[in-house]
Amino acid sequence: MSDYYDAFEMSPVPDPSVDAVPPEPFRGIYGMPMFVTIPTPDLAASVDFWVRGFGFVDLFSIPGQVTHLRRWAFQDVLLVPAAGEVASVPVVSVSFACVLSEIDRIAEACEAQRPGCSEGPRHTRWNTVDVEVVTPENVRVVLTAAKPFDPASQEARDLEKVGITAPKA
Repeated sequence: MSDYYDAFEMSPVPDPSVDAVPPEPFRGIYGMPMFVTIPTPDLAASVDFWVRGFGFVDLFSIPGQVTHLRRWAFQDVLLVPAAGEVASVPVVSVSFACVLSEIDRIAEACEAQRPGCSEGPRHTRWNTVDVEVVTPENVRVVLTAAKPFDPASQEARDLEKVGITAPKA
């Protein structure tokens, strides 16, 4: 059994609840601990999709070279011009945390721009609700929202089987 360390104070992700409120997009400058760089044949169209579909903001752009998008703190995406056409949809995906109230809205906003681009929402065995979106750049993006933890749920039993136990209240 591993020790449990509650590190939520360093995360922008709110505690899981049905009425969790997402944080506002974070516009501060920091050393990015992780980000994805995505080549796109149409920078303007990609920025529009990510902003209107996922709720990212254009933190800054260098025209024709890079657009730095951000949602919550530590959810950074750099869109850059592609040398040619984009490859087919990769097996690998990138996931971004969201809250339950955003799942349907994000799927609907993405579908309005690109019909057929999303799958879900689906409930996972690790206590989240996920929607998967394939972007215009053929990137597989998963938006994942934690559900409130119910110690009597099947998900709790599944997690306990692999050694993840709920912290004591």
